[in-house]
Amino acid sequence: MFDKILVANRGEIALRVIRACREMGIRSVAVHSTADSDAMHVRMADESVCIGPPPGTASYLSMPAIISACEITGAQAIHPGYGFLSENANFVQIVEDHGLTFIGPTAEHIRVMGDKITAKDTMKNLGVPCVPGSDGGVPDVATARTVAAEIGYPVIIKATAGGGGRGMKLAKSEGEIETAFRTARSEAKAAFGNDEVYIEKYLGNPRHIEIQVFGDGKGNAVHLGERDCSLQRRHQKVFEEAPGPVITQELRDRIGKVCADAVAKINYIGAGTIEFLYEDGEFYFIEMNTRLQVEHPVTEAVFGVDLVREQIRVAAGEPMEFKQEDLKVKGHSIEVRINAEKLPNFSPSPGRISQYHAPGGLGVRMDSAIYDGYRIPPYYDSLIGKLIVYGRDRPEALARLKRALGELIVDGVDTTVPLFHGLLEEEDILTGDYNIHWLEKWLAENLG
Repeated sequence: MFDKILVANRGEIALRVIRACREMGIRSVAVHSTADSDAMHVRMADESVCIGPPPGTASYLSMPAIISACEITGAQAIHPGYGFLSENANFVQIVEDHGLTFIGPTAEHIRVMGDKITAKDTMKNLGVPCVPGSDGGVPDVATARTVAAEIGYPVIIKATAGGGGRGMKLAKSEGEIETAFRTARSEAKAAFGNDEVYIEKYLGNPRHIEIQVFGDGKGNAVHLGERDCSLQRRHQKVFEEAPGPVITQELRDRIGKVCADAVAKINYIGAGTIEFLYEDGEFYFIEMNTRLQVEHPVTEAVFGVDLVREQIRVAAGEPMEFKQEDLKVKGHSIEVRINAEKLPNFSPSPGRISQYHAPGGLGVRMDSAIYDGYRIPPYYDSLIGKLIVYGRDRPEALARLKRALGELIVDGVDTTVPLFHGLLEEEDILTGDYNIHWLEKWLAENLG
């Protein structure tokens, strides 16, 4: 087992990893920018190293600075959290070249799954159901028209190297295909430096269902059920729950086995998430995230496992602590993402927190790195906390979420807490009757 782990991240996820290290008796090293010198993850770690000025490119994305921090402190492994360098295959290779351990999958797995077209082809060959679409990239408008005619409108054009909704355009008819194609390519080039796009069938009212998988890198893998992440704004998740309100045990077992078998065949190591669109009883592969997800706590709650601890264990060469037959869903869990943003436009709201009180009580978990007097810097993602609740069933979890939101106090900055108060008054949310388009429509009608 490792003696010391460097956490190459900030905020709540850095604190989450540091806590797991402490429970395991492993010393932790925090890295931070000059803007984060007073951050909670810096205070809680056993050691800390300043790695640069505030911009992420000059600090949290600086590979030389992070490797140097390992050499200075004697850290043997790096946990990337999510975001920043967590899915950068080049970084993983550099880590390994320096005799260090990357707590996550191999560079090759990250590289394969980081390219949407290669990932889709790989998953299709592994028996994972995929959305009908183009075989690889689409080079021009004429080809786009041919592909769209074959699979049928509406279609969606996506950037090969895309993410977060950028480089993604909908074409409802042949008359819209040229504009959508050119716009998607232009956005992709600007956002990712790569203008290659591909085409998929556009599903009308799907849910976003993701399957948590975990492998030991030696051909053994399990699934830990699904999370429903359908409530999204501009393709960004805001509300996640496990298990999914419409997923039966039979469906869970079926798609879970497909996913676990797929990652076992490629000797995948660590945590990963296979994301699907789900409609009319069928699953369609979107992408695989080769890292820990923001919403991993809801899976931990219903399965009673510590995914970060397990990441560290398998990275150190130890066997997984559980087998598939040990993993049974128990109860229901919901997570809402608390962002420092001003409604109705969701504009960033950095600033000083004058008062903070975390909710508590049975079945309530608040993953956050903020505190009274903390100044939220304007340089990073606006996520300041994740409120996670657990109940014996979904109604109890919803009731507990409403109560916990009422206890949460974050004064001094605007937050998205009012959004969730509003959502919990909606019958569709209470019954679980929503899809990936529901929240955008609700926001247009209620926050205009």
